[in-house]
Amino acid sequence: MAARIYQRPKNAMQSGKALTDQWILEFEQTEARVPDPLMGWTGSGDTQAQVVLKFATCAEAQDYAARHGITARIHATPPKRLKLQAYADNFR
Repeated sequence: MAARIYQRPKNAMQSGKALTDQWILEFEQTEARVPDPLMGWTGSGDTQAQVVLKFATCAEAQDYAARHGITARIHATPPKRLKLQAYADNFR
């Protein structure tokens, strides 16, 4: 089984940073999604892709993956860059 570990990103639609300290372990899909001939919805028989595990730290997620024999790739969070500017810059 393959999985990826990443830190939950900030919601783009809101200014709050709730739940951004959580680390997520998501399993990768093992089979392709196919459209249903009757309804047209896409789906697959892979039930592991629906599983999302949440951890407090990256180390906890790595330990869980190691204990259960899951090969996990860690996606590091990009550094936060602040754009500092004065309010008066809006009127120049």
